[in-house]
Amino acid sequence: MEMDLLTLIKAIILGFVEGMTEFAPVSSTGHMIIVDDMWLHSKEFLSKYEANTFKVVIQLGSILAVVIIFKDRFIEMLGLGGRSKNSEGQSRLKLSQVIIGLIPAGVLGVLFEDYIDEHLFSTGTVLIGLVIGALLMIFADIFGGKNPKTISVDQITYKQAFSIGLIQCFSLWPGFSRSGSTISGGVLLGLTHRAAADFTFIMAVPIMAGASMLSLLKNLEYFSLDALPFFIAGFLSAFVFALISIRFFLKMINKVKLIPFAIYRIVLAGLIYFIFL
Repeated sequence: MEMDLLTLIKAIILGFVEGMTEFAPVSSTGHMIIVDDMWLHSKEFLSKYEANTFKVVIQLGSILAVVIIFKDRFIEMLGLGGRSKNSEGQSRLKLSQVIIGLIPAGVLGVLFEDYIDEHLFSTGTVLIGLVIGALLMIFADIFGGKNPKTISVDQITYKQAFSIGLIQCFSLWPGFSRSGSTISGGVLLGLTHRAAADFTFIMAVPIMAGASMLSLLKNLEYFSLDALPFFIAGFLSAFVFALISIRFFLKMINKVKLIPFAIYRIVLAGLIYFIFL
């Protein structure tokens, strides 16, 4: 594959889409599939396996952004910070709570990875995920979040962590959105939007990193050095734009909540359906 400037620009565009949407409840995977299928057509200059894996690998750029923003939190959870309580003397979020939240989607993801890659990475399936995920978000804002008992991520219980992990399984369907499902689940379980978002972002790091590394190992034989600049450009683009979008999202989520994002998802799905399908 000859890597020209236009091809690198396409990688940067996909990185931009990933970074700006990964942690907003609008489905980054869904947006990348739509943008790629409709306009960029990466499979014309990458193999099918390289193209699908690229969409997973550039998530590592977004993951790195989360690690940097929550670095103090991760240091504490790993037992390297020497601080297990906050300023009010309350216990901090534990690594074991994050692991509990990861188990359901992690198990299902490993079992159904091949099926998802083969059958669900299409614009049609993404539209279904966008709409159903939006309905869940509207439901969460209407019936949850009125009088949240869990104000901070440090107040999350093991039961809440596992329950959010169960709801995260919906995000295995492209278009549903990991953050959309987990924030909605958290709100329905009595968390504030910000507490649910913090837990979502922290929990995303190990599961996204694991999925990216598994995909890399599985498809390593399909890579060539010619494709390396494409992957690097996408990674760096996703990292920069994720840093921007995460900080903005965390500042606004308690005020804006989920319904505006849900409306956007439904409008986007309708436009894509009527214009392109």
